[in-house]
Amino acid sequence: MKMNSAQEKAVRHFKGPMMLLAGPGSGKTATMTRRVENLLETYHVNPGNILVVTFTKAAAREMKTRFEKLCEEAGLKADYRRVTFGTFHGVFYGILRHAYHLTGKNILSEERKYDMLKEIAYGKRLEIEDEKEFFQGLSQEISQVKNTRIPLEHYYSANCPDEVFRSIYTTYVNQCRHARLLDFDDMLLYCYDLLDQREDIRRGWQEKFQFILVDEFQDINKIQYDIVKMLAAPQNNLFIVGDDDQSIYAFRGARPEIMMNFPKDFPKVQTELLSCNYRSTPQILEAAGKVIAGNKRRFRKKIYTENPPGPAPVVKMFEKGREEELYVKDCIQKAREEGCLYEEMAVLYRTNSGARFLVEILMEYQIPFQMRDSLPNLFEHWIARNMISYMKLAMGDRSRKEFLQVMNRPNRYISREALDSETVSFEELRWFYEGKDWMCDRIDQLEEDLKTLKDMTPYGAINYIRHGVGYEEYLKDYAAYRKLRTEELYEVMEELAESARGFKTFAEWFSHIAQYTEKLKEQARQQNTEKEGVVISTLHSAKGLEFDRVFIMDVNEGIIPYRKAAGESDMEEERRLLYVGMTRARKELSLFYVGERHEKKLEPSRFLLESGLAERREGP
Repeated sequence: MKMNSAQEKAVRHFKGPMMLLAGPGSGKTATMTRRVENLLETYHVNPGNILVVTFTKAAAREMKTRFEKLCEEAGLKADYRRVTFGTFHGVFYGILRHAYHLTGKNILSEERKYDMLKEIAYGKRLEIEDEKEFFQGLSQEISQVKNTRIPLEHYYSANCPDEVFRSIYTTYVNQCRHARLLDFDDMLLYCYDLLDQREDIRRGWQEKFQFILVDEFQDINKIQYDIVKMLAAPQNNLFIVGDDDQSIYAFRGARPEIMMNFPKDFPKVQTELLSCNYRSTPQILEAAGKVIAGNKRRFRKKIYTENPPGPAPVVKMFEKGREEELYVKDCIQKAREEGCLYEEMAVLYRTNSGARFLVEILMEYQIPFQMRDSLPNLFEHWIARNMISYMKLAMGDRSRKEFLQVMNRPNRYISREALDSETVSFEELRWFYEGKDWMCDRIDQLEEDLKTLKDMTPYGAINYIRHGVGYEEYLKDYAAYRKLRTEELYEVMEELAESARGFKTFAEWFSHIAQYTEKLKEQARQQNTEKEGVVISTLHSAKGLEFDRVFIMDVNEGIIPYRKAAGESDMEEERRLLYVGMTRARKELSLFYVGERHEKKLEPSRFLLESGLAERREGP
C-alpha cells in the first residue's frame, strides 16, 4: 500500500513524543506497523525495546500478524518477533507477575467475581429483581471507582443506595486482598503502585520499553495513561494513535480530555493528521462531518476521500415503529437481489434490546443474521416472568414457585411462612391470617384478580395487572430504590403488551414465547460456528468494522442521544457514537427514525436536526 505524506511523516518519526490523529478508515494500523518496521530497519532499534499496546487481544493479534507479514515481505531478520504486542492488562500483569511471582491462581475470573458479588449482596439481604443487570452494573461501578481512583466516599452509585454500594465495595476489596486475588482493574492499580513506589523496578522497565506505541489512544483511562507516562519517562519516545471523535467508552473510564491534553503533558509533541479516508464515499463523510461538527471540545479536522461519489445518505421517518423494521427487511432483500452479500450489510442500534422486533422479522423471513451482542430475551426479563406467573395462576396453577413470583408484587405483606407446602391454597392462607381482617381482604382481592384475569387475552391481562392489580405502583417503588427511571420499567411492560397483542389465549402466547426462545438459543449456538448473515450490532460493538451498507435505527431523541445522557460531556459522547456508526459505511448509509412507538410520540434526534439532515415536524 502506497503511503500518503502524513503517513510517511509518522513512519519516519524517530525520537520524542508524537500524536497521530487518525480519522476513520485512514489506514492507522498500516501506519503503526510500518513505523515499527522503520524503527528496526532505519534506526536499528533493538526489537526487545519496542512495546505496542492496544485494548483487546484481537487487536493486538491482528497488529502482530500484519507486522510479521510486513517484515517477512521486507526480508527482515527473525528477531523482529521479539517486539512486544499486547493489551494494557496483559502488559501490566506481566510486570506484576515478574515482581510478585504471581500465577493464574491469583487472577479473579469474571465469573468468580460475579459469584463473590452475589454472595456479598445477598448476605446484606438485598432484594434484587433484575439480577443479571444489577450485578453487571455493580461490577462496572467497582471498575469505575478503581480506574478513576475516586475516593469511595465521593462516589455516588447509579445502581443502588450509596451506603449499600460502599459497603459492598469495601467487603469485596477486603475479600480479594485476603485471598490474594486480583481482578482486571487491580492489575492496573497494583502496577501503578509498584512502579510509583519502586524506582529500581520502574527504571528496569523504562530501559526495556524505550519505544512505546499506543493504539486507540482515545479509549485510554486515567490510570492506564499514568502508567504509560511512567514507563515512557524520561525519554518520552511515546507514539500515540487515535481519534478523539471516536471516544465512546466513558463507561470504562475513557475520557477524550486525556487525548486533548496530550500536547500540554508533552509540549515537544509532534502532531500529524491522517485525514484521507480510504473507506467511505464523499457523501457519507460529509453527512458524518456535519454531525460531529456539533461537538465543541475536539481537535478540528477535515476528513476527505479520493473514493468515487456515491448516493446521498437516506434519512427517512416512519410513523410507527414496526414500519421501520419491515422496511429494513425489504431493503436487505432488495440489496441481496442486487448482489450485495448479507455479511456486507449491518443494522445498528443504540442498545442491544432495540433489535428485538427486527430479529423476530428476520427469523420469520428466514434471512440469516449474526449478532455482535447477545440479545436479551424479553420474555426472560423479571417483569415478563412476573406477568407469566400471574397468567399461570389465573389458569389454575397453584405451585409455590409461581405464587412466590407475584405474591408481594405489589406488596401484600404475605409472609413466606404462610406457604408451608409446594401447592398454595387460598383457603389455607386465610386460615394462617385468621383474625387479621386486613390481610384476609388482600388475599381475597388477589383471588378475585386472578378470576378476572382468567378469561382475558394476554394483552388485556398485562394491562389489567399493570393498572388494575397495582403492579405499576410496585414498579415505581422498585425504580426509586434502584435509582432507575420508572419509564424504563414501563417500557418493558409496553413491549410485553405489544408482543402479546393479537394472541387470543395465554396458551397461544406461551407457545410463541417458547418458539422465540428456542430460535434465540439456536441463533446463539450458530454464533459460535457460523459468521454469516446480516450483522446486527450496537453502535459500540460496530467500532472498528466496516460494511458496504449500513442502517442506523431509531435515530430519535431519547434513543440517540440516549435518555440517560445528562450533561454536555454525555451529549458529546452520544454525538461521537452516532459519528462512529455513520463512518462504518463504505457505499450506502441510511438513518431511520420513528414518529411513534408504544403509542408514544417521538421526535427525531437533535443530531439530525442540528446537522440539517432532518427537519423538525410541526404539530397539528
